[in-house]
Amino acid sequence: MKALKITINCFLLLAVTTTFLPGCKKMLGLNLQENYDYKKKTLDPNINMTAKDFLLKRADGTPDAPTDTVFRWMKKGLDYCGFDLSEYERPGRTFIFLHNDAVRGFNSSGVMDKGLFFVFQIIVPDANGNPVMNPTTGLPQTRPATRWEDYSKETVRNFFKYLIGQQVYNYYDLNAENKAVQSALPAGTAATKESLLGYWDPSVSAFNPNGGKGFDQDGKFYLRIQNNADIAPIVFNDRTNDRSMGYIATNGVVHVYGAALYPSK
Repeated sequence: MKALKITINCFLLLAVTTTFLPGCKKMLGLNLQENYDYKKKTLDPNINMTAKDFLLKRADGTPDAPTDTVFRWMKKGLDYCGFDLSEYERPGRTFIFLHNDAVRGFNSSGVMDKGLFFVFQIIVPDANGNPVMNPTTGLPQTRPATRWEDYSKETVRNFFKYLIGQQVYNYYDLNAENKAVQSALPAGTAATKESLLGYWDPSVSAFNPNGGKGFDQDGKFYLRIQNNADIAPIVFNDRTNDRSMGYIATNGVVHVYGAALYPSK
C-alpha cells in the first residue's frame, strides 16, 4: 500500500449542482452544505502491529471484519508445513505475503488458471510411482494442485522461508534496478520433485526435463520498481507485480502479491 495522497474535493460538484440544478437538493431530499472545506488526507501505511499479527488478522478474519480472509490460503500453507510463525515477529525484515489469488486463482468461469497451484502443478505418477512423461514437452504429465498437502512439507516450508528478506526494502528504498535481497532460505536449497517446482531451473528460467533446483541457489530474491505512467509496482524476481505494497509493520515492511511467485529471478 503506497502512501497515497487522496484529495476529496466536492466544491466543483456543489457549484454545478447549485448553479444549474437548484431544485436537486429538494428533489433528492439532500441537505448539502453550501460551503465545504475539503481536507487533504494521507493514508497511513503504518499498521501498528507485527507482520505476524497482520497475517493472522487477515487470514482468519475478526469480529469487526469476519470476511477479511485474504491471507487464508497462505496461512493454510504455513500451518501444513509447521512453519515457525515467530519468523514474522523478527525485526528488520521484508515480508512477502501471498494473497489468496497468488495460491489458487480462478477465472470468471470458476476454473483455476493462475496461482501457485496452477503454475507449479503436481506430477502424475504411473502405477510404480514414476513420473508419466509427456513425449511432446519432455516434462512429466501434471495436474493442478488442489491443496498444500499435495506438496512436500519440506518444499512448502522452504518456499515460505524464501519469501522473507533479511533487510527492510520499502518502496522508497528501491529503484528501476534490481535489488538483491538475501532471504531466510539457506543457499543451495533444492525443491523436492513431486511438482514442477522441482523441475524449475533457475539457471535458464524455465522448466528442465532433467530436473532443476527450484529455488535461487544463492537464496536471494530481487525487487525493483517498474517505471510506467500508472502505479509503479514493485516487481518480484522480474516477473510478478505487487497487488499492494508498503504496509509498515512494527518489525519491517509487508508487500502483498496476488499472482504466482517464482522462487528465482
